[in-house]
Amino acid sequence: MAAPRRGKPPRHFADLDAEARAAAVVELGERPFRAKQLATHYFGHLTDTPEEMTDLPAASRDALVGALFPPLLREVRRLEADKGATVKTLWHLHDGVKVESVLMRYPGRATLCVSSQAGCGMACPFCATGQLGLTRNLSTAEIVEQVRRSARALVDGEVAGGPGRLSNVVFMGMGEPLANYRTVVEAVRRFVAPAPEGFGLSARNVTVSTVGLVPAIDKLAKEGIPVTLALSLHAPDDALRGELVPINTRWTVDEALDAARRYFEATGRRVSIEYALIKDMNDHAWRADLLGEKLNARGRGWVHVNPIPLNPTPGSIWTASERHVEDEFVARLRSHGIPTTVRDTRGSDIDGACGQLAAEEGP
Repeated sequence: MAAPRRGKPPRHFADLDAEARAAAVVELGERPFRAKQLATHYFGHLTDTPEEMTDLPAASRDALVGALFPPLLREVRRLEADKGATVKTLWHLHDGVKVESVLMRYPGRATLCVSSQAGCGMACPFCATGQLGLTRNLSTAEIVEQVRRSARALVDGEVAGGPGRLSNVVFMGMGEPLANYRTVVEAVRRFVAPAPEGFGLSARNVTVSTVGLVPAIDKLAKEGIPVTLALSLHAPDDALRGELVPINTRWTVDEALDAARRYFEATGRRVSIEYALIKDMNDHAWRADLLGEKLNARGRGWVHVNPIPLNPTPGSIWTASERHVEDEFVARLRSHGIPTTVRDTRGSDIDGACGQLAAEEGP
């Protein structure tokens, strides 16, 4: 059998805004109000199964679902860690492309880490996804479907801890979200739109990460959706960041931090600085001091730092910092008055770093 051709996914209900949904059902010979019924099932009841849409005429269900809810994700592998509270899923898309998502359940909340691209074009050398290269952007519906499928798994009690609800979504999976800008923003709109037009999540519970695409950060600040911005910095000096985050040769540390500060000013949302701690590479105490100084030079109360113990990929020269070095790095940041919280690394025993499952499975 020939390999499926990579290309544009079929049109899906989640790709459409409310007006386009109404037009789509009219094209199928139905009244416009059917669009709201479908939205209630999809976003409210988290289903795309015609058998569950009992308020629609039986004769209409299959036709509507067949036309507007094509299958976009096929689960091919699921791994669990943390006694079932962390679930990593490898999905195949319509064209055989592979992406991953990770569902993490904590006391009082459940967070899904979603992918926005298959692979990534940013080429950060310590990142498993970055080593895959970019295959293609995901569609809005392919992103939204990761959320719906995971939210439904929670509701159905498929995750340890019994039935629950998805509360947070973070764009920290495969890909650079702001390099797929329009699609990611449309997906966010579906996340935060009140039911039945969307999932009704709080914008403050949606995090969009970036390695520092400055024009896109400024554009996001004007969207009127106060999501949390996470800047993946990983080094406070251009000499090292240019090695770790190649886009730094286009937008420097200071330019990225200035954009992050502008985002805070525009939205009132405190920015997260993500900093993967890599042994003997970026974990020096003087770099913590430099980072603290640069953040304070742009004001107080606008930022929070999340040092992340690196989740190494097999065969990589990169590894996590030693615990005492991590502790000193955190202490130095806090001595500058910077709120600092070491990120809880979930799923390290199931290839938790995004891109590892896809890389293992091969083309």
